[in-house]
This record gives sequence, C-alpha cells and structure tokens, in this order.
Amino acid sequence: MLDELAEYGLRPPVLAADAGYGDNSQFRAALDERNIPYSVQVKGDTLAHTAEAVPTPWVWSGRGRCGRPPANATPVYPDEAVSLTQHVAAVGRYAAITVTWREGSKGPLTSQFVFLRVRPAGHRIPRDPDGSLPERWLIAQWPDTEPEPVTYWLSSQPTDTDPADLIRYAKIRWRIEHDYRELKTGLGLDHFEGRSWTGWHRHVTLVTAAHLFITMLRLDPKAAAPA
Repeated sequence: MLDELAEYGLRPPVLAADAGYGDNSQFRAALDERNIPYSVQVKGDTLAHTAEAVPTPWVWSGRGRCGRPPANATPVYPDEAVSLTQHVAAVGRYAAITVTWREGSKGPLTSQFVFLRVRPAGHRIPRDPDGSLPERWLIAQWPDTEPEPVTYWLSSQPTDTDPADLIRYAKIRWRIEHDYRELKTGLGLDHFEGRSWTGWHRHVTLVTAAHLFITMLRLDPKAAAPA
C-alpha cells in the first residue's frame, strides 16, 4: 500500500502502528529503506543495545573449516542486547518527564514518559558498513500511578524532535480510530449491501469524500459553529 502511494508521489510524514506491526523488525527495516519515519508500538521484551554500544571486529578462534577467518565476518557487539523493559528500569522512574500531548474531552491529556536512545537488535535489521545497528528513540509511558511502564514505542524520528511531538505521533492512532468510527457510524461506511467490487469501490469513495468535506469544515476557522 505504501509503495502504491509512492507511485503517486505521496509519502506519509510519519507512520504510526500498533505492536502488531511494530514488533516486526522486517517491517521497520522496510520503512527505513523507503525513508518513511515511524513511531510504532512494541512489546517490552523487544531487544536493544544502548546508543553508546559499539560493535567490535569478529574474533576468529582459529578453528574454521578452511583454517582461516571468513572474509565477510560482520563486527559484533561485545555485550548481549537486553529488553526495552531492562533499559528503562536501568534509568528508573526518576528519568521520566511529564508531557501533555493534546486536549481531550475532559481536559489536557498528560502522563509521564521516559525517553532513551537505543539500537534495536535483531538478525533481520540491516547494519551500517561498520556493523552498527541504527539508533532509534525508545519511548516508555510510565505513569506515576503505575509500578512499571505500561506502553513502549520505537521511533525513527530525528534526535532533536521535541518530546511533545514524539508523544503526539506515538499517540496519533486515536485519530485513526476516531475517524474510522465516524466513517462507520456517521457516514455509513458499513451500510453497503452490494456484492460487486465496483459498487463497493464507489460506496467507499463517496463515504471518503463526505468525510473529507466534514473534516475541512471542522478545520475551517471561518466556518459557523454548530448549533
């Protein structure tokens, strides 16, 4: 789908996804290959090295089948990767900062987050020529009321990205769920009863156009306020 979108010269500024996609290192690598920044939810047991970790040349034991070290030996990290949960636990709750990312129906949405730079590990993650893994943001939501973090994200956004923006993109899936619910319940996306692809395509196109129209009205500062 993303490749088809690229054929029209379009590319998402940031891609957000739940752990169903985020835990797939090949999916994240494919986004990197396409230069698509992402902010994806992952499980706490995802493995990573610290940002400061440096790979070292592969040490040959002298017992190779041919009596000499492999010509294409990749440098390796001297220490084993640990889970994201362990990375966050190492810095502790004191490292968490309070971030407000948007206004909710009952007021500002605020929580506590830990931000770290890590290098996600995995055999399927492409490495740089020197053997190093790409550096990414690790974001962990750790509310004051919880004994441990409740949610983890990995993000490929720039190192100088403001924490509030990192959280806003990490949490942007609420907008997708909101729009999907509005498409179904307010505009009749799920009311189609035909059986042809052409009919379904026309139905979805009209519903999408209607949603675009009301979204533009909603964002128009000159639009009259609803009664």
